[in-house]
Amino acid sequence: MRLTGFHLLVASSLLLATLALAGTRPHYGGTLHIAMRAAPVSLDPAQPDGMAARNVFPLVFETLMTFDRRGRVVPCLATSWEAESGDQRWQVSLRPGVTFSDGTPVTSDAVAASLRAANPSWRVVSANNKVTIERDSSSPELPAELALPRNSIVKRDGGRILGTGPFTVSQLDPGRKLVLIAREDYWSGRPFLDSIEIELGRSLRDQLIAFDLGKEQIVEVAPELAHSAAAQGRHIESSYPVELIALVFSKDPQSPDDTRQRDVLSLSVDRKLLNTVLVQDAGEPSGGLLPTWMTAYGVVFPTDINLTRAQQERAEIARASLWSLGFDANDPLQRVIAERIVLNAGEAGLRLQLAGSGAADLRLVRISLAVPEPHVALYELSSALGFPQPKFVGDSLEELYAAESSLLQSKRVIPLLHLRSAAAVSEQVKGWSERPDGAWRLADVWLSAEKP
Repeated sequence: MRLTGFHLLVASSLLLATLALAGTRPHYGGTLHIAMRAAPVSLDPAQPDGMAARNVFPLVFETLMTFDRRGRVVPCLATSWEAESGDQRWQVSLRPGVTFSDGTPVTSDAVAASLRAANPSWRVVSANNKVTIERDSSSPELPAELALPRNSIVKRDGGRILGTGPFTVSQLDPGRKLVLIAREDYWSGRPFLDSIEIELGRSLRDQLIAFDLGKEQIVEVAPELAHSAAAQGRHIESSYPVELIALVFSKDPQSPDDTRQRDVLSLSVDRKLLNTVLVQDAGEPSGGLLPTWMTAYGVVFPTDINLTRAQQERAEIARASLWSLGFDANDPLQRVIAERIVLNAGEAGLRLQLAGSGAADLRLVRISLAVPEPHVALYELSSALGFPQPKFVGDSLEELYAAESSLLQSKRVIPLLHLRSAAAVSEQVKGWSERPDGAWRLADVWLSAEKP
């Protein structure tokens, strides 16, 4: 049959639509190349390493619960859970048919042994396809806590640590390179990628160079450089504000004047300038430990500079102490923030001197939030700061607010900013997504057939 012009137009349109669909449809194969600053020498979940634990460990190890894209606790190796005895005892039903990467089944005994090793104070009992976890006190946040990397379900076989994740370790050059290969027998279905190669311990500068040369498809970007990196044509993905920048004192206030001096310092800091100028709007000014997107009440903690009041309170201090301010000398952002804080303090009549990485009266710190669930995030943050960990009887925002307010009233910490995390992602990478806390969901990624 002879085709008319109309028929040719229809046929060509269908062909183009088919080709476009083939170009966007997920398919199997390929190696994803990633670079990151973290340089773990071990992949032991008992010793998580910051962003490596957040972005790499879930590829190899899994937990009973995890978080979805909205930050809600959802099943992973567990199918359901139920609290008993006022949230002090929890019964968890396990997913059937799951195996470790060596093919051995994940039994309730194996899960109980893994949890007991990670949490010696827990009482964990296995029976049939369930485990019962009992704590010394009410633990309404336990489901979210079970999603922490350290509570990954693992099998320790001599020097090997085996997980249940979609990938298994093919090569680990400690601190330098990690190669993962897809599991054909993964319980949730084989991942699209054949393998993932991760260059470890790479500086941000070297990462970006490798990305521009096409050697890496996902690299980290300093939050304060995200806007400029995007303006230069790179595709940048940014998270919610997930990293706390704060001033942390080495000890409790030693006198009323010491307490007043800490208040003066907090009032003198221009958080808005820190955010708009020094970090290029890569975060949000904060007067609280947790970001507003996580709690909804963060706006009640003051963040505005009040130099007049700071100077008035400084005048009431008979003799203000000279404080040393420590920071990570290898972090350019910390240096410029520390220098600005010294200037702000001087305008209020306080004396601060930079101490670099040595001993100091107070330190500038950067701490990433552990999970997107606020109660566990505050618990883990308190531990990282060396503060008493809050105890929660319920999971209400009122109780969370009271716990956070109590930590702030200790005068041991002055929150400054919450920063976003950022990554440059190649156009060849498809299916990219991340959790609200910035964790990459790499198990769902696939690669387009053609390079951009």
